Amino acid sequence: MIATIVALVIGIAVFCGGIYYFVKDKKDRESRRIYGVVAAIGAAIVIAVVIKILIAGF
Repeated sequence: MIATIVALVIGIAVFCGGIYYFVKDKKDRESRRIYGVVAAIGAAIVIAVVIKILIAGF
């Protein structure tokens, strides 16, 4: 249960950080690509954890 919550918090933090820096560095094309990938990884972690919670519970 604790591992699921920790994974969810980490996924949300990575996603929010990626989105924050994606918007902050909107002029730099290379940075936008990197932070877009980081945000996508964070979203994938959150989606995977939510699916795990729905299927197997905490």
